[in-house]
Amino acid sequence: MTDFTIKNAMLRAYQYPVNIRIKDGLIASIDVVKGDGATDKVEISKPNNDEAIDYDAKGNFVCSGFFESHIHLDKACILDRCSVEKGTLDEAVEQTGKAKENFTTQDVFERASKVLEMAIKKGTVGLRTFVETDEKTEMRAFDAIKKARDKYAFAIDVEICVFAQSGLTTKPKTLKLLKQALEQGADLIGGCPYKDDNPDEHIELIFDIAQEYDVDVDFHLDFDLDPKDSSIPKVVEETIKRGYQGRVSIGHVTKLAAMDKMKRGEMAGLLKQADIALIVLPATDIYINGSDYEALIPRGTVNANPFAELGVKTMISSNNILNAFTPFGDASLIRMANMYANIAQLSTDDEIADAFDMITQNAAKLLSMQSQIVVGAPATLVILEAKDEVEAIRTNAQALAGFKNGKQTFNNAAAEIYFLE
Repeated sequence: MTDFTIKNAMLRAYQYPVNIRIKDGLIASIDVVKGDGATDKVEISKPNNDEAIDYDAKGNFVCSGFFESHIHLDKACILDRCSVEKGTLDEAVEQTGKAKENFTTQDVFERASKVLEMAIKKGTVGLRTFVETDEKTEMRAFDAIKKARDKYAFAIDVEICVFAQSGLTTKPKTLKLLKQALEQGADLIGGCPYKDDNPDEHIELIFDIAQEYDVDVDFHLDFDLDPKDSSIPKVVEETIKRGYQGRVSIGHVTKLAAMDKMKRGEMAGLLKQADIALIVLPATDIYINGSDYEALIPRGTVNANPFAELGVKTMISSNNILNAFTPFGDASLIRMANMYANIAQLSTDDEIADAFDMITQNAAKLLSMQSQIVVGAPATLVILEAKDEVEAIRTNAQALAGFKNGKQTFNNAAAEIYFLE
């Protein structure tokens, strides 16, 4: 399919439906269809009608697709290997650690493939996955994820963050394996200071490696509900000292949800100063946090909208799929945004639109991936069963079809109701 048109599509910021003409994998023109049937040509280029195979969007909303900024493909779909009873972080770490001992390259590849196919069918076109390299998995999981990345490159772009989940400062083998993965094609490095005996040294070591290989950094941070002893100031300090502004992101950061408004504002100021991105993970954060409460159980997920209003880059992501950290999941970022909107008690259209940005353009920028629907851009598009981005979030809209570089990658036929005659 090299030359075709997506007809009768609704685009953000357009009052009328549009026809999006695609040629050689790029958006060739966007023609606005007015109420009188006339069109405004955003760009005119003669179509090759002999090759045209049109797709009728039927007035549904078209976006650039979704971008998963924080997920663990290597640990996905292992719920049947875990004994989950308490729903705590310690239990999840323990159960996952036991399961990792039996990970094989083929096993990880098959489970990662399963989740990538889930994500593709839900409209995700770009993804950052963490991959652990330590004494339990060594390079097996990393090799598997590279294989899965290559297999599904036709539909989804995968960025690999090699990750020290279980400590670093006393584990020279993990340090060696992290560097080995970066030498073999990992895109960036991730750390988890709250699982290290020396969190500050852990942060410094991760930055040392990042600078050595000139890659970005992504931390799992502050994953509890104690407002004290946040690692944000240390990460900010190292970011500025090393000139890494705009190259660092942090996920979870549930301590923020336990801080009072003034303290959260202070932390937002630090993140803004260092240009550090904030990723909230509603499914995991609400499941793990507060499991020891018997009443008024806390949500455990920070409302990222006020941070965005202050200029902090914000995203929403899935984190885990069907494991001890999150015994649920279908890789739907629309569902994650809807869950987040409920937890954060968002109500206005502007607030919901901000949540949509967190799974689209904000996350795409973090991953340095294209998300604009403009003439000349790659024709990577997803059609949602909704009239706009706000309705898509409010209704958990179905992804009906997707295209990457002008080629259709999936189709989910809209459900039909058969009335009895």
